[in-house]
Amino acid sequence: MNIEKIMVSLESKHPGEQEYLQAVREVLTSIEDVYNEHPEFEKAKIAERLVEPDRIFTFKVPWVDDKGDVQVNLGYRVQYNNAIGPYKGGLRFHSSVTLSILKFLGFEQIFKNALTTLPMGGGKGGSDFNPRGKSPAEVMRFCQAYMLELWPHIGPETDIPAGDIGVGAREIGYLYGMYRKLARENTGVFTGKGLEYGGSLIRPEATGFGGLYFVSQMLETAGESIKGKTIAISGFGNVAWGAALKATEMGAKVITISGPDGYVLDENGISGEKIDYMLELRSSCNDVVAPYAEKFGAKFFPGKRPWEVKVDIALPCATQNELNADDARMLINNGVKCVGEISNMGCTPEAIDLFLAHKIIYGPGKAVNAGGVATSGLEMTQNAMHINWTAAEVDAKLQQIMSEIHAQCVKYGREPDGYINYMKGANVAGFLKVAKAMLSQGVV
Repeated sequence: MNIEKIMVSLESKHPGEQEYLQAVREVLTSIEDVYNEHPEFEKAKIAERLVEPDRIFTFKVPWVDDKGDVQVNLGYRVQYNNAIGPYKGGLRFHSSVTLSILKFLGFEQIFKNALTTLPMGGGKGGSDFNPRGKSPAEVMRFCQAYMLELWPHIGPETDIPAGDIGVGAREIGYLYGMYRKLARENTGVFTGKGLEYGGSLIRPEATGFGGLYFVSQMLETAGESIKGKTIAISGFGNVAWGAALKATEMGAKVITISGPDGYVLDENGISGEKIDYMLELRSSCNDVVAPYAEKFGAKFFPGKRPWEVKVDIALPCATQNELNADDARMLINNGVKCVGEISNMGCTPEAIDLFLAHKIIYGPGKAVNAGGVATSGLEMTQNAMHINWTAAEVDAKLQQIMSEIHAQCVKYGREPDGYINYMKGANVAGFLKVAKAMLSQGVV
């Protein structure tokens, strides 16, 4: 495999799509050795086929706001690879959404879904529509207009969207309601649904819960325990909330959350009613964390990120590339033991290189945050079987899936000196499953 040749070709065809190109380079670099051990992969041009999506739908979404004015947004759905199962991946509604971001997320989703051992391919979608500041009626009208364009291309055996940034239970409800009306069927085509119409227990918490199960196993493998450790978390939405809740249950002490306005340092620990208040902050749709500091007498640092705080564990839970090389150096100098990406591609390549060079326990998003899509897969299973599992049953299955993902990462990521390169392990394990499936099915 000639990585530079592939990257030059992609850069010429997709100029300026930095997030997408970054994600592709990371994966190709870490799978190079195992890829070259299989000449059949090169003959079938598996890499060249894998890095391009199967198809991309781009469409305008006209809708009417509460003033009666027509607004127009762009909508997307990237169906990336379905070699092992129907396309599966969230929808993101945010003003920062671009095709590059959705392609990077969809590409990462291929390997993340493969790691879960569940039959799901990779996809992603969304819009540059931002629900912040919109009334519920405006959000509903937008969701209905978006679904009017997308519905013919999705289905329970074709493509199953879910939520992501800007798409929570409310948006999923509006989207699913419109799909049900248009398709004239009641199926599990969306995950993250309300419990009243086919949703799964602990789905909102699942990404954070799964992340902590994985982080705990990484620490145990290194002879450490999560109990008593201090943790810096970024973000304050469902992912950060689930992570804070599970970390506290495990005996760790979460001392930061963050938002676009800055970060909060609560040296007494974020637990109990403070974790509950995170949900209030999110539901306010103001996208700020400063009110937490005012309410609980904590410290607030405007315009800054939490990675300057001395902690044992750092958990990016917000968005891509939120932890850079300077942040990594501060964490390393402050003695951080473990970094786990519960956001997608939460660290820049330079930050990852520093963690690996200093032998820091580092877990990539496609492994650490796979608990969310794993539980979505469990929701799909419950819908197909027309049953509902208890929270304890779902949680037990989630723990088992995260344990299996960890085992795969260790198998393919352990280096001669004993250090476990979880990034390499996750990429190789996910890639091999998808590549072998593609090879078996011919050139299609």
